[in-house]
Amino acid sequence: MNFKTIFKSLKNHDMLRRILIVLGLLIVYRFLAHIPVPLGEPTTFQEAVQNLIANSDFGGFLNLISGGGLTSFSILLVGISPYITAQIVVQLVTKAIPRFEELSEDGETGRRKINQWTRILTIPLAIVQSIAYIFILYQSVIASNTALTYTPTTADWLLSVTAMVAGSVMLMWFGELMTEQGIGNGISLIIFTSIISQLPSTVANLGTALFDTSAGSLSLFGWFNLPVNPTIFWVVLGFAVAIVILIYFLIKLNEAQRVITINYAKRVHGNSAYGGIKSILPLKLIAAGVVPVIFATAFLSLPALLGQFIQTVNPDGTFGNTLMTLFTAPSASNFLSMYPNGITAQWFFYPTLYFVLVVLFTYFYTSIIFNTKEIADNLQKQGAFIEGIRPGIQTAEYLGKTINRLNLFGALALGLIAMLPFLTDYIFIILTGTPIGLSLSGTGLLIVVTVALENLRQLNSRALMVTYDEYK
Repeated sequence: MNFKTIFKSLKNHDMLRRILIVLGLLIVYRFLAHIPVPLGEPTTFQEAVQNLIANSDFGGFLNLISGGGLTSFSILLVGISPYITAQIVVQLVTKAIPRFEELSEDGETGRRKINQWTRILTIPLAIVQSIAYIFILYQSVIASNTALTYTPTTADWLLSVTAMVAGSVMLMWFGELMTEQGIGNGISLIIFTSIISQLPSTVANLGTALFDTSAGSLSLFGWFNLPVNPTIFWVVLGFAVAIVILIYFLIKLNEAQRVITINYAKRVHGNSAYGGIKSILPLKLIAAGVVPVIFATAFLSLPALLGQFIQTVNPDGTFGNTLMTLFTAPSASNFLSMYPNGITAQWFFYPTLYFVLVVLFTYFYTSIIFNTKEIADNLQKQGAFIEGIRPGIQTAEYLGKTINRLNLFGALALGLIAMLPFLTDYIFIILTGTPIGLSLSGTGLLIVVTVALENLRQLNSRALMVTYDEYK
């Protein structure tokens, strides 16, 4: 990454305009995240949302990628999840139905149609999710015996759902506007900003605990005392070192790739010869990125959310409680209540299933985005081949075997990163008897690192374009 080139490109007015547009849209997004849903008593519903997040991993994950939109009960409560879901559905349909697959290969015209269908599908998904969130929150408020001095009317429900859908569509629009600037993926930037926006409150809480010297201060070799809590100081220092090491390995994993040499056949037309050159085909170690982790989190957390809803409607039933028990991730907040007798076999159910699903979804999503047959056909049409491999079917089989071997290590590495909070808790239970919760999990850190590297790469490419004349 050439940061000198990036700084030089800021002298270009077009480059500066693109960066300012992206930054402006992100600032507007953060302001919108604090506008409450117009539904009677926002404070009461905020308390219901906080209780929902405390008892649901899926709610906590959605709050993470929505930049706190859930906890503030803002019009961005639904966030960009409908758009992401629509993209996944359209991708699956495109690969499953030959007619849509042909359309996706029809150049820019086909891609525009598919993008338009994705936008259209986003709206009904946003409506369904908005209605579901409002209904669950309202039932949670009623079940908690909270006195409501205001009873929402049908018009109030319609207004609230409309505001939430409008917020989701606006985020989709912001994401596409940022992508058009050519310096990064807009949706990824929104998720990146959402996660980063949670860090100031975490740092503030750590700072308050660090400088609380009511239990004593840190003695430095007996020479003088630092005005910090000694226990919190060593914990913070240990986590800081661990995060730096983890970021290093995440960067290495994200950048790791297998390079395959591509040869182009030499062709003679008249007195001129074409081809006879070599190129490369890079295969990333983790081609699926963080999508498998998101899929696995949603898959495992929805049963817990459903169990909470069933328990709210029917408190005397056991089915809802069973779902919540099996599909709630063990953490520092619920360990003592869920496992009063210490670690049992049930403690390993959620982490084991989570790890298996991450591995399976890595293979599944990679097979969708990396079509070996299509790549082999394109290479054959261009007169390209892999040395020692016949063009066509054998090339596709070779690429399939190579990507599967990469997936084996990549999926295991991705699963271990996602399991980091559970492994940390397990170590602390053995050492101290109680777990310790991580505010920024391996999943969140992986998203931040991946998005930062990808957007820096695109920014660097744009900077090279605008400063190209200086290097001639």
